[in-house]
Amino acid sequence: MATISEREAAPAQASSMSASWPANPAPLGLSGFGLTTLVLSFINSNLIGAAATPVVLGMALAFGGGCQLLAGMWEFRTGNVFGATAFSSYGAFWISFWALVNFNVGSLGSEAGSAIGLYLWMWGIFTGMLFLCTFNSPKAIQLLFLLLTVTFILLGIGASGDSSNMTHAGGFVGIATGGLALYIAAADIMEHSYGRSVLPVGK
Repeated sequence: MATISEREAAPAQASSMSASWPANPAPLGLSGFGLTTLVLSFINSNLIGAAATPVVLGMALAFGGGCQLLAGMWEFRTGNVFGATAFSSYGAFWISFWALVNFNVGSLGSEAGSAIGLYLWMWGIFTGMLFLCTFNSPKAIQLLFLLLTVTFILLGIGASGDSSNMTHAGGFVGIATGGLALYIAAADIMEHSYGRSVLPVGK
């Protein structure tokens, strides 16, 4: 993901380049990802009951899914392969989550735990792959993808083994993941708004 990018070093510079260079789409993608992850993670951690799950579905489709997918498409224009892949993929994840809960879970029957566990494990493996691509990125980005990998793995174990404790643990790690994503988004927006670094991201 393009974080605290050089093209946003000063608002005046960004304004003068706006005709030929798009604004940094990373804060939008990070915000969509972070906020949606936080809401779902409060439910997964059991801080809020599972009956509240429908609350996250609209956000998953519109903000976590739609806005993040758009951010990924805009990252292609900037030439940022990592950001384009990550935002587009997690945008698709949230759309698939919305579809899974609305249309598919009820038809899985006795295989529901194993099937959802497989779904989460595959996303964990994919996220681990992206984590291996972050070592030249700011430390906050590295930590974000590490936490997200752990979140998916814990949730995958919880679903596959029907373990509420593992699911709750995944929810708590997910809260940290979503909060960190919002922190990085705020750091990006502040740097653009004030023309200087305000929140450290561990460059």
